[in-house]
Amino acid sequence: MASMPDDTFDDMRDALTGLGNQPLARETIARWQRDWPPDTIACPIQAMLITLGRIDTVNVAFGESAGDGALVEVAQRIKHFAGDELESSNAWLAARLNGGNFLLVARQQCSRERWQWLAEALADAIAVPIPNPEGGASLRLWPRIALMRMTPADDPDSMLDRLSELATRMRESNRRRIDWSTGEQARLGRSNQQLEADLLEAIDRNEIEILFQPQYALDDDRLIGAEALARWDHPLIGRIGGGTLFQIAERADQVAHMSRHIATRALIQAVQWPEDLRLSVNITPADLAAENFAIDFANLAEMAGFPLDRITLEIIEQVLLADLDRVSRVLDQLKLFGIRIALDDFGAGFCNFRYLKVLPIDCIKLDRSMLDGVIEDERDLAVIRAIVAMADALGLKVLAEGVETEAQRELLRSEGCEYYQGFLRAEPMTADDFLALATR
Repeated sequence: MASMPDDTFDDMRDALTGLGNQPLARETIARWQRDWPPDTIACPIQAMLITLGRIDTVNVAFGESAGDGALVEVAQRIKHFAGDELESSNAWLAARLNGGNFLLVARQQCSRERWQWLAEALADAIAVPIPNPEGGASLRLWPRIALMRMTPADDPDSMLDRLSELATRMRESNRRRIDWSTGEQARLGRSNQQLEADLLEAIDRNEIEILFQPQYALDDDRLIGAEALARWDHPLIGRIGGGTLFQIAERADQVAHMSRHIATRALIQAVQWPEDLRLSVNITPADLAAENFAIDFANLAEMAGFPLDRITLEIIEQVLLADLDRVSRVLDQLKLFGIRIALDDFGAGFCNFRYLKVLPIDCIKLDRSMLDGVIEDERDLAVIRAIVAMADALGLKVLAEGVETEAQRELLRSEGCEYYQGFLRAEPMTADDFLALATR
């Protein structure tokens, strides 16, 4: 799976966000239809047009640079959401059409109910306040999303026209934030409150599946460990990825509970691993908000029987923007236990380099979006080189996420990155499959 074909050139990418542009969207959809086996059902293409309200107001109130930054952040949220929630065996494309208009299109079988639910979840993800790196007021954008399923009579032009017309009607009539081009809403069968209750029951019944994304050394391709990820196969909605899981948990005020549950199960399952492998676990703002988090986590690992010096805790930049001094204190406490700290999704946000100087970070994880175009674009390569050089000067390791081709792996190795993960070597796998891989 990739959000953009390997042969994409600059004229097929949006200069601001790095997503595909409108010509690429048209070409990709046409290719999907053209290459689909003619003796089967029609090519199953689902589409959503995301339009942002208030983006013009942001430009006026905060300046165009703030507006551009918000668009870049939204683009990253769309890409991460698609990577988490769309099936890895199917193709998808995220594109910026113009202004505050984005397109997410997927070639996969998907019920109307699930596609509408995905739109609701994506709208929630986009509406999360965007931190202001200058310390001022956070920005908040309100998306509307127009949905459709392509029919055999549709082509890329008619699809975009139908979505655009619906988006215009939604904006002019102040209609609901999610709507279908047919005008018929799917019956989701689950309210947010019901979904939150379902989640709590799933936690109690151990129905949240813990998957492990293998991680490798770039110099010799040896397995070095894995990142623990969470997935939930809801009986009505289908698969729900980790990011959306935590959105649901946040609405239910159960983020800390969910995080502890995932960490506990991951630690217990990792006890059987060979002693040279490390476990990476994501931690949340709710975790770091607790002054006693370091001691509690150390006790958790001790009860599970997994050594603290083989654990890496991954944090994201949004955690740091909340209260840098408090976060620094908690991270210092974790370091005293021998736990390593990684800054996740580096390059997806505002990249405040001050964090790397003042916080006890051991590793930066290059966001998967940093690899888009790195083979073809000298500017993208220059950014990678600058980050690796900076990390080397600060004594930090670099792990690249989302490596999908041998060319990407070889480039990263030659540029001095130490580690990588991605579909090139392995997709996220069950605990049993990872143990078999680790002991093979």
